[in-house]
Amino acid sequence: MQGPDVSDGSVTRVLGVEVGHFTDLRRPTGCTVILVRGGAVAGVDVRGGAPGTRETDLLHPSHLVEHVHAVVLAGGSAWGLDAVTGVMQWLEENSIGLQVGFGLVPIVPAAVLFDLPVGDAKIRPDARAGYLACTNACNASPQEGSVGAGAGALVGKIFGLGRAMRGGLGSASMTVDGITVGAIVACNAVGDVIDPASGKVLAGARSLDGSSIMGSRDAIVAGVNPQALLAGTNTTIGLIATDAILTKAQAHRLAQVSHDGLARAINPVHTMLDGDTMFALGTGKAGKTAGMLMLCTLAAEVTARAIVRGTMAAKSFTSSGMHWPAATDLSARSTSAP
Repeated sequence: MQGPDVSDGSVTRVLGVEVGHFTDLRRPTGCTVILVRGGAVAGVDVRGGAPGTRETDLLHPSHLVEHVHAVVLAGGSAWGLDAVTGVMQWLEENSIGLQVGFGLVPIVPAAVLFDLPVGDAKIRPDARAGYLACTNACNASPQEGSVGAGAGALVGKIFGLGRAMRGGLGSASMTVDGITVGAIVACNAVGDVIDPASGKVLAGARSLDGSSIMGSRDAIVAGVNPQALLAGTNTTIGLIATDAILTKAQAHRLAQVSHDGLARAINPVHTMLDGDTMFALGTGKAGKTAGMLMLCTLAAEVTARAIVRGTMAAKSFTSSGMHWPAATDLSARSTSAP
């Protein structure tokens, strides 16, 4: 048995997976497409109380459709689901989809996050954005940070938008015994991002003067009341992929277990204010099966790593008098008093 490959891999190390971003230069928003030209067995698990999704019901293990051809992650709230139209157009033009006798129907599940406060809310991903993301897709390691679906992401909004920090999109992978498990995640959580290895808060709610990270969990435990926020204005969305051969039931389980990775790297997580949604894909390109214990262990691990990587690669942004620093902007990593 080979040892684990823990180098700086990404989800595109999974055989059969390509990733493309579209980042709108007019304001921080965009979309990310994960392409599987040969199709992939898929599953999904929605844990947040306010999701924005498309084509998730068909992924249930008891339902008919076995394979998907792409998954879209997008900003723009519910508007961002329009990006799927462009992805379907690109797939049809490239003869990719489910043959139904009268043509091809590409199967493209999607999830969106709420990034409308960051810049002009009337600018959001559309069909053109989805199409361009497909034209940018390849098997090279995707750019991370303030790009694609994570371009407008914020984290740590639990004590108000003005005290938040930048979230982002990250990816990670690990290979064991010739099978790779990878993740790509856009983190726009109401909670803080935590380094699972050290327990330190990397990005999240800041102190009143904005100079240091507050630590949402510790503040709540100390009796500080969270600010009332609109439900659905926070969400972490992402995808686990493996080149192992999976059944739909196994893909469903991988999607479920990937949320363990969210819980390791985000606190609080899965709130009624979030729409946390994770997909899972099995391309089968490795040509062999693997034990679910190993796959699930790697799925949770790479999910947590992807969240940390995306957060650490994010860039600060200022809009309408609000400044949201990135994790690398704050020199003090210790928690401040509430």
